[in-house]
Amino acid sequence: MSEEEKQETKEAEPKKSTHKEKIIGIDLGTSNSACAVLTATGKPEIIPAAEGRTVGGKAFPSYVAFDEGGRKIVGEPARRQAVSNPDGTVTAIKRKMGTTYKAKLKVGEKWQEFSPEEISAMILKKIKTDASAYLGEEVFKAVITVPAYFNDAQRTATKNAGEIAGLEVVRMINEPTAACLAYGLDKDTKDRLMKICVLDLGGGTFDITIMEYGQKVIEVLSTAGDTQLGGTDMDNAIIDWVVEDFKKKEGIDLRGDSKAMIRIKDAGEKAKIELSTTLSTSINLPYLSQKEGNPVHLTMELTRAKLESLIEPTLKRLDPIMQRAVSDAKLSALNIDKVLLVGGPTRMPSVQQRFKQFFGGKEPEHSVDPMECVALGASIQAGIIAGDVEDLLLLDVTPLSLGVETLGGVSTKLIERNSTIPTEKSQVFSTAADNQPAVTINVLQGERAMSKDNISLGMFHLTGIPPARRGIPQIEVKFSIDADGIVHVTAKDLGTGKETGITVTGAQGLSPEEIREKVQTAEQFEEEDKLVRELIEAKNNADSTIYQTRKLIEDNKDKIQENEKTEIEAAIKSLEEDLKTDD
Repeated sequence: MSEEEKQETKEAEPKKSTHKEKIIGIDLGTSNSACAVLTATGKPEIIPAAEGRTVGGKAFPSYVAFDEGGRKIVGEPARRQAVSNPDGTVTAIKRKMGTTYKAKLKVGEKWQEFSPEEISAMILKKIKTDASAYLGEEVFKAVITVPAYFNDAQRTATKNAGEIAGLEVVRMINEPTAACLAYGLDKDTKDRLMKICVLDLGGGTFDITIMEYGQKVIEVLSTAGDTQLGGTDMDNAIIDWVVEDFKKKEGIDLRGDSKAMIRIKDAGEKAKIELSTTLSTSINLPYLSQKEGNPVHLTMELTRAKLESLIEPTLKRLDPIMQRAVSDAKLSALNIDKVLLVGGPTRMPSVQQRFKQFFGGKEPEHSVDPMECVALGASIQAGIIAGDVEDLLLLDVTPLSLGVETLGGVSTKLIERNSTIPTEKSQVFSTAADNQPAVTINVLQGERAMSKDNISLGMFHLTGIPPARRGIPQIEVKFSIDADGIVHVTAKDLGTGKETGITVTGAQGLSPEEIREKVQTAEQFEEEDKLVRELIEAKNNADSTIYQTRKLIEDNKDKIQENEKTEIEAAIKSLEEDLKTDD
């Protein structure tokens, strides 16, 4: 080959790409989910859904539905049709993560069952698809947030959902920790360590996390929470009040009418949100039911004072959780420098007042949207992993103690709750009987003294122990927790060197084979997803055409004949009617 040919070949060789793969941050919420990405300027940015932002400010309502034709609908479109299609719609699936619960949905003419992981994967797949379209490149990696008080089974279920959706979950972090990143990354602590409390009250869960922040280090001191306490409980209190009042006035019990109940739930949630900024609102639901062949309408007034009395039992449940977190951090409520709020319900005046009162009159911070800050913080964590955010160290903790069952059904702790993760601890045990050939390791999570009162994350066996009197064999049990909060346990016979162990997935964890099977199931809806996406794009284009045409008419109204204007308006109205349908 001549020198010229070598030069030409060299010039023809493609240059190696310096493009860095995007990692998105996802807040997978009970009622709403959100997604964000760290921009080239180092600032986090919320990624909108293809349909645009919802009224509540978040991009992705956590709804999944199937229509009469069996097509899958996710997000805002699924939420909009929930009233007319209760049998085919599911929401708040986050409350069932890590359980054996199955959502039974009508898909076309058939009923099908879906696990919480599968439903969550559909939400995550929607987020992945819309984020890819928004960023102009395929997204494969994500940081996903979980409530600080999620146990191991719930965390593993969340990670499985990400894998089913085609996402590599590079890290899972606690929601309050993510919120602290969103609030605190650019704050100057002036070399002073600040005690920060993050109060995360979402649709289905409540978490409180106490952190110490300073000199670019965020260290979690304690965390506490309840995975069954949130805005949904407030909505249920409103629903109960409305249903009982309607039954008293009309003699009709609506609890067996699924469509009526969904309408009441939707109206109650809207009223709750409105009462954050007004003292009174109306709940109007025409044609809610029938009596003696005649329609029955519902009209009620809900005041802020009445709402506060309805949700007081829910708010009372917050106090002992906050007290536990503060005590575990070895602080008093008055030691807290900043109180940060996360989650839609924290916009409610009565909720803010409750928090303010607990922390000695300290006003909570409002500088970041509480509906978006978790996703924003997750994108910052993604930036830390990608090397785009420097000089920031995040030290998270495990929310519950971990240990094993020992003689007499006792729970023996190896890792105490609020231990900084990642971490590793070991302890040597022995046999309980002479010539015992094997031991069973029951891995436990929880704070109770007896095994039966804690969560069993899984069991495994160490066999082949040589004959010996009880107490002689030395069995080392080692616990390690990775940065995602996932638990790994091993047991080793120090005499023989034989070792066995498990990566705890909880009783509801999925094997790689099961994950692949569910990925294949998710892929079956790929074509339907494409059709829905194309329909959304067509509607967006049509809406843009209507806007541009009306603007053109307004700008040139003196030049357009009246009959031409009438024809154009008729065409626009026809198109607007088409946009109201889902075809």
